[in-house]
Amino acid sequence: MEIGVASRSLDEMKWVVAYSSSSGPTSYVVYDKLKQTVSPLFVSNPKLLPYKFAPMEVVSIPARDGLDLVGYLTRALGKGGPPTPLILLVHGGPWARDYWGFNPQAQWFANRGYATLQVNFRGSTGYGKTFLHKGDKQWGVGDMQHDLTDSVEWAIREGIADKDNICIKGGSYGGYACLAGLTFTPDLYKCGVDIVGPSNIKTLLDSIPDYWAPLRNGMLLKIGDVDGDEEFNKKISPLYHVDKIKAPLLIGQGANDPRVKQSEADQVAFSMTEKGIPVEYVLYPDEGHGFARPENRIDFNGRVEHFLAKHLGGRAEEFAEVEGATARFPLLEKEGNQAEEA
Repeated sequence: MEIGVASRSLDEMKWVVAYSSSSGPTSYVVYDKLKQTVSPLFVSNPKLLPYKFAPMEVVSIPARDGLDLVGYLTRALGKGGPPTPLILLVHGGPWARDYWGFNPQAQWFANRGYATLQVNFRGSTGYGKTFLHKGDKQWGVGDMQHDLTDSVEWAIREGIADKDNICIKGGSYGGYACLAGLTFTPDLYKCGVDIVGPSNIKTLLDSIPDYWAPLRNGMLLKIGDVDGDEEFNKKISPLYHVDKIKAPLLIGQGANDPRVKQSEADQVAFSMTEKGIPVEYVLYPDEGHGFARPENRIDFNGRVEHFLAKHLGGRAEEFAEVEGATARFPLLEKEGNQAEEA
């Protein structure tokens, strides 16, 4: 439980206080300083109150070089005892962070029989400048990815994760980390879910518009000189290592993404197909960097759920087409076009 002050009256005699939980909605109360009383005000989402949710645990994970990483573990609901399938949920940014609290994705996975591990790997914000800059030039085959690998191995050692049923999932940088995990540590993961993740860092930066030039320069300093060092770019870009992938991959992409262009998904999806590596590719023509329309979010979540059930063995609702969803399937469309030409 976390307690925070949402607001106060001008005379500071009445406070609105929020009680936040990782296993339910946030409750708000009014504290009367003069009367020394606390009165219920409202609950952020009362429809959730009848349901049972899994608590999120704060964990400390030792990296291979001795650095302690803060992570958040949500265990599979009602699953005590033996290890369960695990989803490593990687935050985007990467200059951002995960937080303790009620996480809808983690609760969804817990309900379906999966543990969820979220890790603030080096390069994440919120832990000071030194920790942030420990991620400089550490993409892909460096310490940022090693931290994710070490976190999974920690969960296996602790008896939390079933070593044969681990998925890596993320969006934006988290999608890149998914691709990097499948290419650079191919024996660790059973499957992966990549949402708007870049596959080639050089083409990612080349697609940045001119008016984002200061952002691009800053990214080069943090990522490394992919402009001037072609070998370095090939070293950290999953596209050049697709033939190492062993696990099935589900890709979700918005056709109008201004940050990670559709070509980033196209490149890796078609390359995997050409090499006979299992991949599913879902494209939403009316989405950008992530999925904003509820119909498309529900549609893709349904596809994720079935993909996870197929490869990790958890529960899944029966999939039904979502009215208004705009999902397209470029790999299947290409096959259809080739069949017509033949």
